Amino acid sequence: MNRNHLVCVTGGSGFIAAHTIRGLLERDYRVRATVRDLSRTAKYSFLNQLDGAGDRLELVEADLLQPGSLREAVDGASTVLHMASPYTINAEDPQRDLVAPALEGTRSVLEACRASESVSRVVLTSSIAALTDEPDSNHVLTEQDWNSTSSLSRNPYHYSKTVAERSAWTFMEEQRPGFSLVVINPFMVIGPSLGPSLNTTNQMIRDFITGVYPGILDINWGFVDVRDVALAHILAMERPEARGRYLCAAENLHMRDVITVLRDGGYGRNYRLPSMDLTGTAATMFVKLLSWTQPKDTGTYMRTHLGRHLRYDNSKIRRELDLSFRDIAPSILETAEDLVRWGHLPAPGTSR
Repeated sequence: MNRNHLVCVTGGSGFIAAHTIRGLLERDYRVRATVRDLSRTAKYSFLNQLDGAGDRLELVEADLLQPGSLREAVDGASTVLHMASPYTINAEDPQRDLVAPALEGTRSVLEACRASESVSRVVLTSSIAALTDEPDSNHVLTEQDWNSTSSLSRNPYHYSKTVAERSAWTFMEEQRPGFSLVVINPFMVIGPSLGPSLNTTNQMIRDFITGVYPGILDINWGFVDVRDVALAHILAMERPEARGRYLCAAENLHMRDVITVLRDGGYGRNYRLPSMDLTGTAATMFVKLLSWTQPKDTGTYMRTHLGRHLRYDNSKIRRELDLSFRDIAPSILETAEDLVRWGHLPAPGTSR
């Protein structure tokens, strides 16, 4: 029975982690989730309201930079899902705010798991950021690709995810611990949130709707629904044959496609969806020039992604984990509805 298996999830209140916890509880697992500060009960109350949480969810306080607290968190767990990691584009101090927590946190979790006699598998949440920070229109990304261009000064978030994942694989090679490692590399994760906080990708959808973007840019993303990402982690945990990295993305959509889905779904009237076409060669060059007026890391991201066509192969995760992805258009609309529900976006027909 799954009730005999304890799963530890780090960063339990996170967007993806919360859905993963719900999925684990639905499959009858016992879950121990780490949070930063147990005294902030209001922030985590939604986790305690999940079905099954009353008798199978334990919240514990743990600091990723303090290995001692992590050892207690993983003690007795058969699997650890390491999902806690900072996600922000413009960091005041990239080393302090992004790289150190991601890198040292991953090492601390792995060290804690090595010290435990119970852990048999670790599933790490990585990112497309560890594959590339400047898509090549002529190259199809696979699990063999690694981001080799990011740094503290160039797309530091991408850099943090890359060094954290690389350090995990180095740890496995050098230490040869008694557990296996599987890595999930999601692309742009959207969908309904179980908690009230606004995650970075859903904020992008809100920004589309509220007129933050001056026009439709020549940029595309690989989207994936948060519920599919959560399921990918659980399947990677459950299947003994799961190995290596898994690129996790459902569909590739251009910004124009996303705007069309939102407009057709009723978010055009009374909102401020962009309509100006800035996708041509000259317009893209102009927007890249304007990017120098943006916050540093936003500007860098624009210059390394505008005018490039992202291509990828998700056959490994479909084949080995037997994962079928949701269609993304409904997920985009569910995201918008969820933004309204949590108060991050004015409801249709209200003043804005």
